Amino acid sequence: MLRLEPRPTPSRAWTWVSPVLALAITLLVGLVLFVALDKDPVRGLQVFFWEPIKSAYAWGELGIKATPLLLIALGLAVCFRSNVWNIGAEGQFVIGAIAGGGVALLAGKDTGGWIVPAILLAGVAGGMVWAGIVAFLRDRFNAGEILVSLMLVYVAIQLLGYLVYGPWKDPQGYNFPQTRTFEAVTQIPKLMQGSRVNLGTLIALAGSALLWVYLFRTRSGFAQQVGGLAPAAARYAGFSSRAALWTALLISGGTAGLAGALEVAGPLGQLTPYVPAGYGFAAIIVAYVGRLHPLGMVLSAILMSMFYIGGELAQSRLGLPKSITGAFQGLLLFALLACDTLVNYRIRFGKAR
Repeated sequence: MLRLEPRPTPSRAWTWVSPVLALAITLLVGLVLFVALDKDPVRGLQVFFWEPIKSAYAWGELGIKATPLLLIALGLAVCFRSNVWNIGAEGQFVIGAIAGGGVALLAGKDTGGWIVPAILLAGVAGGMVWAGIVAFLRDRFNAGEILVSLMLVYVAIQLLGYLVYGPWKDPQGYNFPQTRTFEAVTQIPKLMQGSRVNLGTLIALAGSALLWVYLFRTRSGFAQQVGGLAPAAARYAGFSSRAALWTALLISGGTAGLAGALEVAGPLGQLTPYVPAGYGFAAIIVAYVGRLHPLGMVLSAILMSMFYIGGELAQSRLGLPKSITGAFQGLLLFALLACDTLVNYRIRFGKAR
């Protein structure tokens, strides 16, 4: 019979092999899912994993989707390494979009290029303020950050709805719940002609490099990680748990807010009720599939964006429901959780002792 035997120490090899095995399992289950839905499984996998990368334009679209996922995941990695469970990055993303969109609405025909940095800074500030509410309630009243951050997501969505259905609604928009289209000067500069990919992708990649330096080359980053792994040792070393809490949540909120501002000033170009796209929740999977490591999260953000684009293509070309994207994301997460068992345990054959 099969049994699990605890390892003396966690396996470093399985730490990185586990996500690869989880992806393979996801592909196998995906094949079964396509057959169950009476679809050609080979064509289904082609739509999900080949169509999003087969051309330069496709890579640009991949970059558009991967940018917010990566930015949010970078901030979440700081939280999770610090043992701070920020589950409400989606709300911080929405507030960042609202703050950035509010600045964009101030632009006129004669506004200069300074408006773009102002939009991005407003997005960062908005996300930090929203995450700061979580930090304050946890610090002052010991409120659970999981519940508080999650509930604030729905407050942010309601605030967005109030604005686009109310005071910010475009009077020339044929009664649609949306703001007016932002002026061209507010648009994030594109990286190349014929593609929608913009400067946000480079910002996200630079953020990955900065996070690596912060986590592995600075005292503050070391303190964050020690506080998450061994709180008692962190206190003994003189590291402040309050500072770690505020630092983790403000960084996470700032990156999520930046992602929101990049989204509305980039591919969307206006505020609508559809700004919440689930990036804040999907980024949790990105962070864990990437092992909370900057390079790993770059790769997992690309993979997750393939699921998003593949899901959209599966709807239009294969007639599959919109929920197919969430199904693949969920499959990957559950497969990863199962495979992670092998990090701390090894499989043995024989009778149980």
